[in-house]
Amino acid sequence: MDIRDALRLSDEHNLDLVEIAPNATPPVCRLMNYGKYKYEQSKREKESRKNQKVIEVKELRVTPTTDVHDLEFKTNRAKEFLSRGNKVKFSVLFRGREIVHSHLGQEILTGIAEKLSEVADLERAPKLEGRNMVMILAPKQ
Repeated sequence: MDIRDALRLSDEHNLDLVEIAPNATPPVCRLMNYGKYKYEQSKREKESRKNQKVIEVKELRVTPTTDVHDLEFKTNRAKEFLSRGNKVKFSVLFRGREIVHSHLGQEILTGIAEKLSEVADLERAPKLEGRNMVMILAPKQ
């Protein structure tokens, strides 16, 4: 259809002539109410954002000298966070000369990962980043 005829037809029906596929030969156009189309599209986007689940990363910090009971308490808190669908980031903070004994932090984090293995997957293995050793756990799917 000729462009002039398409424009005349759109004016007769009080609609907009919208180019759908400009690279096609011949270009594809459509008669539509463009304002209504944009409104419905924004409503669909808003609805999809409402149904989206936001995953938070909760951080729990320990030191190489953290006692057994405190570690159990922190693993229980991590279970709660994981059951809610959040990721958990464990950080072992090394102060002063504790950094020399980084293997202690590694042992603590692997022990925590083993305790939480039934409810969590290891997303990022324990890794030393400066004076912190970091491990990230994600809830099992």
